[in-house]
Amino acid sequence: MHSFNRPSSEAEKEKGTRLRHRTVLDSAEISRAISRIAHEVIESNKGAQGLVILGIPTRGVPLARRLAEKIAQIEPDADADAITGSLDITMYRDDLRRGKLRSPEPTRIPPTGIDGRTVVLVDDVLFSGRTIRAALDALADIGRPDAVRLAVLVDRGHRSLPIRADHVGKNLPTAIDERVSVTVAEIDGEDAVTISAPEAA
Repeated sequence: MHSFNRPSSEAEKEKGTRLRHRTVLDSAEISRAISRIAHEVIESNKGAQGLVILGIPTRGVPLARRLAEKIAQIEPDADADAITGSLDITMYRDDLRRGKLRSPEPTRIPPTGIDGRTVVLVDDVLFSGRTIRAALDALADIGRPDAVRLAVLVDRGHRSLPIRADHVGKNLPTAIDERVSVTVAEIDGEDAVTISAPEAA
């Protein structure tokens, strides 16, 4: 079973491949990105009224919490605890038949529910778009929000589906064989976004 206790990453490499690594976002830059996204969310929503912030496990959950806390700092009437939750997509993934299954994590919806509200889905890396499609399917089984928006820390491109993020911390052009890894202090002990690429032969 695939481990989700290591840094979030895309385009896994074969064992034995030597990689070179570079950091593209450090802790301070991640904090600024979340702060900017918070302001964008508030502006597009014309305040914090009716917002629900749902993180997609694994690392989208602490990022959603940070985003909600930043929104509450900007909008005093917002309660970070009351608007934050998580949305597990495990059983909605389109690769279940291929055996790529992880242990489901709890879905936590704020007491207000999502009906008639603006839901902001939060994830760490936007890549093919398949994770977000699964999240939309999971959300549809829970309720009917007024609007759904997507906030991601990193958009690395290479979309397989017509899905676009509304709020992006950093647009990061990548090669398809590169790996983007996100670590967060709540899970990994540090905040960073790194790119790993195969070393030239």
